[in-house]
Parts: sequence; C-alpha cells; structure tokens
Amino acid sequence: MTEIVTETEAEAVSETETETATMTVSGTEGGPGAVAPAHRPGDRPAHHYWQGAFIGDEEAGRRLADLPAVVETALATVLETETVLAACDALATALRDPVHPVRVRLAAHLPEGEDPAVLGELGHLLGRRELTRKLRRELGSPTPGRLNRPDPRETVYEAWAPVGLVAHIAPGNAATVAPLSIVEGLLAGNVNILKTSSGDTLLCRDLMAELAAQDPTGALAARVIVLRFPSSRQEWLRLMCAPADAVAVWGGEGAVEGVRAHVPAGCRLVEWGHRISFAYLTGDAWSDAGTLEALAHDVCLHEQQACSSPQVVYLDTEDEGEVFAFAERFAAVLAARPPAVLPASTEGPNPAEEAELTTTELVARLEEHLGLTRVFAAPDGSWRVMADTRSPLTASPLSRSVWVKPLARRSLIATLRPMRRYLQTAGLAGSATDTAELSRTLLAAGATRVTPVGAMLDSYAGEPHDGVYALQRYSRRVAVQADPARFATTACLDDLAGPVVLPLPSGPLLGKEDVQERNRHVTRDDAELYFRSGGSTGAPALSIFSYDDYDTQMHAAARGLLAAGYDPVGDRTANLFYCGSMYGSFISFFSVLERLGGVQLPMSAGPDHRATARALIDLGADTLFGMPSYLWQLLHAEADALRAYGGLRKIFYGGEHFTREQQRTLKATFGIEVIRSITYGSTDLGPLGYQCTESSGGVHHLHADLHTMEILDLTEDRPVAPGETGRLVFTTHARRGQHLGRYVIGDLGRQVAGRCACGRHAPRFELRGRTGDVMRVATYFLNHRRFLDLAEDGGHRGELQIRLDAAETRERLTVRVERGGATDPQMLRETFLAGYPELRSAVTERLLDLVVEAVDGASLDRSPTSGKLLAVVDGRR
Repeated sequence: MTEIVTETEAEAVSETETETATMTVSGTEGGPGAVAPAHRPGDRPAHHYWQGAFIGDEEAGRRLADLPAVVETALATVLETETVLAACDALATALRDPVHPVRVRLAAHLPEGEDPAVLGELGHLLGRRELTRKLRRELGSPTPGRLNRPDPRETVYEAWAPVGLVAHIAPGNAATVAPLSIVEGLLAGNVNILKTSSGDTLLCRDLMAELAAQDPTGALAARVIVLRFPSSRQEWLRLMCAPADAVAVWGGEGAVEGVRAHVPAGCRLVEWGHRISFAYLTGDAWSDAGTLEALAHDVCLHEQQACSSPQVVYLDTEDEGEVFAFAERFAAVLAARPPAVLPASTEGPNPAEEAELTTTELVARLEEHLGLTRVFAAPDGSWRVMADTRSPLTASPLSRSVWVKPLARRSLIATLRPMRRYLQTAGLAGSATDTAELSRTLLAAGATRVTPVGAMLDSYAGEPHDGVYALQRYSRRVAVQADPARFATTACLDDLAGPVVLPLPSGPLLGKEDVQERNRHVTRDDAELYFRSGGSTGAPALSIFSYDDYDTQMHAAARGLLAAGYDPVGDRTANLFYCGSMYGSFISFFSVLERLGGVQLPMSAGPDHRATARALIDLGADTLFGMPSYLWQLLHAEADALRAYGGLRKIFYGGEHFTREQQRTLKATFGIEVIRSITYGSTDLGPLGYQCTESSGGVHHLHADLHTMEILDLTEDRPVAPGETGRLVFTTHARRGQHLGRYVIGDLGRQVAGRCACGRHAPRFELRGRTGDVMRVATYFLNHRRFLDLAEDGGHRGELQIRLDAAETRERLTVRVERGGATDPQMLRETFLAGYPELRSAVTERLLDLVVEAVDGASLDRSPTSGKLLAVVDGRR
C-alpha cells in the first residue's frame, strides 16, 4: 500500500524559507529537451515547477493566489491527445536508455539506494503502446476528446471532456505514482496541480519538466504545476483545492479526511486509499507446492507495501486442523525466502510499525492458549504466519506477516461483504470451474479484481484501479445534439470549430523501400493484419497493421464517407471492390460500412457482369462502391438492364479517378446523382484524405487528426510555393506499431488555399497524378494527366492508357483509348499535338512516334490484384 507521509518538524521549518529563484525549461542547455538547472549562484532553492518554470516559495505563493485565472487561460485551448502521446513516447524512449542524458539527470533525484531500473519501468508505462491501450480501454478511443457521432445514423455528438483542474495529493513513498497521476490527468485534457511531500526528492518536479520539454508547442507545460511543501502548510493546500474540479488523494482514511476539508462542494474527490487484499485457495490448490511458492512471491514482493499484496490467506474449509497444517507448511516456504532487500533510504519499520508487529504477534500467541490461533515466526522477526480459526477479515501488520483463516465458499459473501469498502485484490487458486464460480462470488463480496495467486501485484495497461477507471474519474461525458438537416454530413463537430494541431514532422524522408524494410522489424504484437498493395505502380508491397490501428483508420474513413454524402440510414450499398490476394479495399470498406451501420451487399468485383447487375436490381442497391474502371465496364456492359432499373443514385469510387466527362456520361445515362471519391489513401498509410459535398475532381480534405502533410519540390527536398504542384509527403501519428514519418508516397498534389465552403478547417489538397505518371520520353518529361485532360477536352468519355515502346530508330508512345468512348483516334492525335507543346516538339524533331488507337476496354492492361487500370505501361525495359 502507499500512504501519505507526514513530514518532520525540521522538514517543515526548512520549507518555510523564502525562495525566490525562477528558472525556465531550456531546449538547448545540456542538449535537446534539457531542463534548466535548479539552482544558480545566489539563488535560493526552487523546489516548485509552474507551467514551464522552476520557482521558489515566494513566487509559488503569489501564483497560487491567481490559480483560477491560470486554469481558465489554459483551458481556453484544446489539448490534443496526440500531443500528450508524442511527448510521453519521446520521454519513454529516453527513460528506457540507461545512458540517455535525460535518464542520467533524473537518476540523480531517485531516493538513495533506489534502483535506477525503476526509470526504465516508468518508461515502459509511458510508451505510446501502453498509453494508447489505456485510452482505448478506459475511454474507448485514442482520441476520446473529439466530438464524434457514436451512432453515425444520428446527429448526436459525444466526447470525453476534461473536468478542468485536477489537484493531485501524492504519496510520500512511491516515486512513480505522482508523475503517472499527472499523465493520466493530461490524457484526459486537464490542467494538473500536484503536491508532493517535502521529504520527497525533486524527481517528480524534474520528470514533469522533462516531459514538457518534449512538447515544442508548450501545451503540456501550460497544464502542469508541481509543488513540494509539507502538509502543515494548510493555506497552500486550500488554495490548490479551492478551484479544483477533481481532487485525487492517496493514503489512508486520515490522509483523505485531512484533504476532504479543503474540497469544495461539487468537486469530485477521487480516493486512492488503503485497500486490503487476500488469497483464496481451494482444497486442491493449497496442497500444491507450486501454489505455496506463488503465494510467497506475492507476499515478499514489495514486502506487502502494495495494496494488492495478500494480507490474509483463506482456505476453502471449516476444518481448523487443515488451517494449522497449511500455516506450518507455508511458514517453511517463507523461511526459505531470501531476506528483504530495501533501499538504503528505507530503514525498515518505524517504531510505531514495530510496535504493531510485536503487539499483533503477542496477542496471537496469547490466543494459542484458547485454541484459537497458532503462530509460526522467524526468530529474527523477519516473517510470521498466524493461523486463526476465526474467519472475519483481519488486517496484517505487513512486513511478511500473513494471517491464515478458514472460509468455506458458501460463507464468502456474508464474511467479506462488511469489509467491501476496503477490499481490492483476491488472489485465487483453484480449478477452471472453481475460478469461474468463485470469481463471481468474490466480486459480489466486494473485491474489485481477481488474479491468479502469484500474479496479485501484476497489472496491465488500462486496468481498472480500485474498481474504477482513472481516466473516467478525471473526465466528463458530454454530448451535443444537432439539427439532422444541417449536420447530416458532419461526422466530427470539432472539424468545424478549429484545425487539429499535431506535432510537426521531423527526420529523414522515407520511400517505399524504407517502409518495406521497417516492416521486417515490426514486432509480433503489432503484426496482426497483413495487406498487399494492388501493384499498379510496381511490385505489390506488404503493409502491416495492429488491429487497434486498423480500427482507428476505419473509423476515420467512415467519418470521411459521411462528409462525402453517404447516408447510413437510407443508402443500400453494393461493395464492388476487388477481393482476395491480401488486397485491402473490399475488406476495408466492409469494415467502414460496418462501423457506419449501413446496409451492405458484400458482392466484390467479378467477371460476370450480368449476374452482378441482376443482384443489384433484385436486392434494390442504390449505391455502388468500387474502382472506376470496373464500375465503368459493369455499367456499360449491362447498360440496358441498369437503365431500365433506374434505381442507382450514388457512386463512391477509390483507387482511380473518373474524369469530368465520364461523370457527366454516368449522370446523363444512368441517372446517378452523386459521384465522389470514397477516400484517398494508400495500403500502408491507410486513409489520407476525404471529399466533402463541396469537393470535386481530385480535391480532398486531409485526415488532419491522423496525419500531417508536406508538399515538396519535384527534384529538391524543400517545400513548394503555395499552390504549386509537388510530391505529397505524409507523417502518420496514429500508429501504435510503426513510425511512418515523412513518407514520400509517390503521388503529386498541390495545396488548395482558403477554408472550404463546407466549413471544415482541415487542410485541402488536389491530387495531380503520380510521380510514375511523369514519363521521360525522347528527352522530354510528359505527364499522363495532361493526356487525360486533353482527351476529355476532345470529347473522350472512356478510359485511356499510355504504352511506351522502343522502336528501331526512335521511341513510340501509344495512346490507347476505349472504343465507344472516344472520338476519332486521328482527331484525338491532332488534339494532343495541338495542346501539348513538348509532345509536338518531340514528334516534329522526329524523336518520337505518336500513335492513338481505339481498343476494347477489356484489352487494356490492369493490375491483376486490384483491377486498377495501369496508367502507363513502359515496354522499353
């Protein structure tokens, strides 16, 4: 168990000295993210950390008086969860490295004799993996503060909002509790003020400063205050708690009551007080030597100082002889355990604790004469096992002191329920059936967690503590109801309120080969879902996801689809993406529709167009998902039947583009009302952009809560001027298993200036083709998109593909256009020459032969996996 340590009078006096030093966190001194020194010549100690500065008592007192205004200012801006995760992960990386300067600096503040490995353990808990799991488990999402629609069929928005100011009253004998409590407050978006004991080292103060130094925005520093003062300074405690919306306090009843007096009405008091844990053994289990060894491990680990350490061992029996026999056997196991190894700063039990140990043992020995007890103890008093024939729960004096009592399972609830407010962990040893049955009984009796014996002190990310989720205690569930007519396509209310601010990208640029190499090193825990790309621009590439990352991305794609005009209530959707060979489109959009709750016909793309059209008609489909090239073929192959049906209203396409002329033809011929991009994304990065009802062509909004985007020059690694076309570079932030930063995805695009008419703040960009679509032909660079635009201007309505070949004397460029969708090939050739000066020069200089030919759409080259039309087929290699 942890407890609030009362400072000595001498410590209290030393804390009353006037301290005036004020220092700030530095990003340069001592290396990146270094913390400014706590002292300078002539300065008095600066024991406190206030929003990025180290300050002394006098300054802290002044600032405490103005705490309400400080909180209001900090809460005026939203703290993005990713800001907290990125800073914590960066700090975690430093803490796990024994020679990292940050860890070395912090190790100097560990209590004397404390193993520096505790910093590595803290680094594990602060890593992105653990904190993301915690967010998902406790608040249901890695971005719980965003006002999303929990049911996409309703325009009701819900989120977890911060309570406001959380005051943390930390224990004085658990170095990692205080910083972890602040991190929980930050994950919930709160402003946090922490009191540490005046007897503590400066570890928490400097650890929080190091965390804030990992955030260049200053958002974390603005929400963290650490004060180090004695509990006797009641005025400071009052000033801390008066404006608080929640007060979290560790310790026994006395410590909690001491704080309760300062908690204002309506403020949430979060008690992390003393708890009692016990073990419960069935008959089969207590006769097993392995069970006794596991139980001894739980007793000796941390010397029973944790709330989850067993203080009582219950046997499923009413036989007093079995209790005494077990106690003797268990005493032998404890006697074989090595002596406790305590930090040098810990001198063992204090006089009061020694007195309790002695008194408890003496009373138990006296009751031996009544036949009630039997005591087995070490001669040096280092452990004791006290068998007691009476079942009611009795607290242990700790320090390897264990009660052994009988408790038949039928009496469990009646015996334990009176102590339900103090119960925590029940270590259970028994058969699988016993475990299932007794777990329910133990929980009904008041225990909040049941574990195997030997694992009572183990924990996992996001585990409830004392029967509650900490993040929920530091949060409020809030809701906004909106007009369905005005907000039908608004998936996230925050998109209309302001831009998402994520950490700026840094590091080297990554290409496809770099990402493939990183995939070879993804850990087994993160490699849960595998996809292969369609291979339309090269060999298929492998992409790896954790299920958590996949779920995050599918929710994002679902929000984007709502923005594009998809109606989960009214639309009946045929999923006609290609499926198989580990290609992800069909599976992904199945998942998207599942999250939207939309009606889905999971048909996939198939060669039998007649059967597909018949199913669309028979099942009343009005919305199609699929690749443009496949949908174009399907609709034209079954044009008569589908025109007669007349029920198709919407098309959402991905992977390719419909030209303006193709869209015009589909609307005129089949009565299609809406044709929009279903998403813009890649197999390895997931959804990158989405269209809204105001978007057209290749214009998309960035999924700004998942990614940041750069647009770099075509030949140099520098940003392009606003509005210029360049290489699209994405950094994804919402990935647990992989760091995909500054990924050169291979697409070209330009930024679209200004705020969209839809009202969203998310940046917009326009796709301008792929880097592979820019061809080096006959000393010129020619762009596939230019051919598409010119063909459309010339009246072409179908697909278009370019083939490059090496002829005997010069290169040959063949533009293959779909027969039936094109004007006369010779007329198109003249259109290309007239509208493309570089192409005209190459032909005029006899460096290039230009051929335009009309072919059947089925004869065009396509990716065998995805069905995508290959824009450029280079046969010169």
